[in-house]
Amino acid sequence: MFQHFKNIDTAFNHIKRFSYLFLVLCTLLVGFCIYKSYQLVDRAQNRVHILYNGKVLEALASDRKTNLPVELRDHIKVFHEDFFTLVPDDKQIAGTIGKALYLADGSAKTAYDNLREAGYFNNLVSGNISQQVTVDSIRLDLDHYPYGFTCYATEKLVRSTSTTMRNLVTAGKVSDLKTETDNNPHGFLIQGWQILQNADEGVKGIAP
Repeated sequence: MFQHFKNIDTAFNHIKRFSYLFLVLCTLLVGFCIYKSYQLVDRAQNRVHILYNGKVLEALASDRKTNLPVELRDHIKVFHEDFFTLVPDDKQIAGTIGKALYLADGSAKTAYDNLREAGYFNNLVSGNISQQVTVDSIRLDLDHYPYGFTCYATEKLVRSTSTTMRNLVTAGKVSDLKTETDNNPHGFLIQGWQILQNADEGVKGIAP
């Protein structure tokens, strides 16, 4: 009789162990299913559909962090092109610099006011000088936020008799506004912007 109870107790222990093992396996299975479900949802959210010529095309939406250096450089490049590429026309100067000011904080407005008070833009108009800027390179510091940058560019001032080349170096930081607008499509804001160098490199005469 005691042997019979012992067998029952042994069987009960086996069933109990099996139940625990089954419970653990079920928990792992449910966890795996939830994980895969989140993966599928994430993949679905990263797929976008584009209507092109009446056809629906599927494309993958990339994570912004992947394109962050590219977007930062483009934001900085567009700002410098709008701020420094000018023609001898008051309305054009006000228009392009106005576009640039949407991409930066008050430090850019201060730089603009200082140049205007110094008569810089009046000299461009009165001297019939066209100013063009080419961004050569942009160095980013992505290890710290806001992201620091140094921009190296070349300015070309074209007069009727000569062309002056200038080395332009600026620096600042870029913060993420988390919101894109028509005037600021990348949703970044340049802060603490300053011109470190804007020196003549050389003058080339234009033949008559």
